[in-house]
Amino acid sequence: MPLLDVTDILLDADFADSTLVVTRHLLLTDDDGVTSVVRQSMPFIGVVTVNHSLMTQRMPPSQTISGSIQIITLERLTQGQSGRDADVVTYQGRDYRVTFVDPYLAYGAGFVLAHCELMPFDGGVPDEQQRWQ
Repeated sequence: MPLLDVTDILLDADFADSTLVVTRHLLLTDDDGVTSVVRQSMPFIGVVTVNHSLMTQRMPPSQTISGSIQIITLERLTQGQSGRDADVVTYQGRDYRVTFVDPYLAYGAGFVLAHCELMPFDGGVPDEQQRWQ
């Protein structure tokens, strides 16, 4: 498989989603040692697959909704590093935090596979429900 280059397929409009948005939180420290957060949002293209479908977990005081997706992309997503918090990806009206990034180099130069967990705990309101409200 190391010789299999699927770049054309991963960038094909039939597979790739061009509506993805990544929000980055950069941590900047000034000369006085005060740290502030700078948010940057930008669109990117990737192939999204479901990792774990949405599940409701009901407990006596409340309920949580969990789920996760995987994104194959050329965008350098991160689960966090020095001076930078984990990226947050918006997909179909829901926010997902990047929790782990695998190099996906065997399938084409520069690709990564990002594992993303749904946030917030109530699952938010998906696009399909917002249209009816």
